Amino acid sequence: MAHLTQVAVIVGAYLVGAIPFGLLVAKYLAGIDVRAEGSGNIGATNVARTAGKGLGLLTLALDALKGAAPPLCAAWVLQLASPWVVAAGLAAVLGHVFPVYLRFKGGKGVATAAGAFLAIAPISTLVAVLVFGLVFAAFRVVSLGSLAASLALVVSTTFLDRRPEVIGLSVLVATLVFVRHRANIRRLWRGEESKFKGAEDPR
Repeated sequence: MAHLTQVAVIVGAYLVGAIPFGLLVAKYLAGIDVRAEGSGNIGATNVARTAGKGLGLLTLALDALKGAAPPLCAAWVLQLASPWVVAAGLAAVLGHVFPVYLRFKGGKGVATAAGAFLAIAPISTLVAVLVFGLVFAAFRVVSLGSLAASLALVVSTTFLDRRPEVIGLSVLVATLVFVRHRANIRRLWRGEESKFKGAEDPR
């Protein structure tokens, strides 16, 4: 029975993470299909760009919440061991990036990962958020801030959290963020990445 509970948590976390809040918010509150507007991404930045900052912030909060809810449920409600809590967070992130509802074409996972890590390793996450804020304030490039934050998360979990499963998750998430940002990285290398208001959605 315990094994079935753990499997159900992982499946449920994926299905929750796969909810395309950006698409739903923009469609039902602004009448816009974000997949056909701006960068075509379903994340908060593209929603803000095409449907307004308020709806962008709402999408950001909902994407972060769907990342935080599964590990919090696994830890506090079901009282599962740390590796299963971490697995729930990973499943939520993978749901956002590869949502079954949208034929596995989702966002870049930054906001959902931030929510998951805030629930799993809050101090390490705050360090990563601080790094994002500093890099974004200095360069006004969202993608660069996201990349820097993902690396900072690996470092902070290694030295502050120290749980092997959390460090492993941070490495997996950082790898996923870099892979999903490969077009942004090419533009950064060429000095062509747009600053805020024109940058491609990192989520």
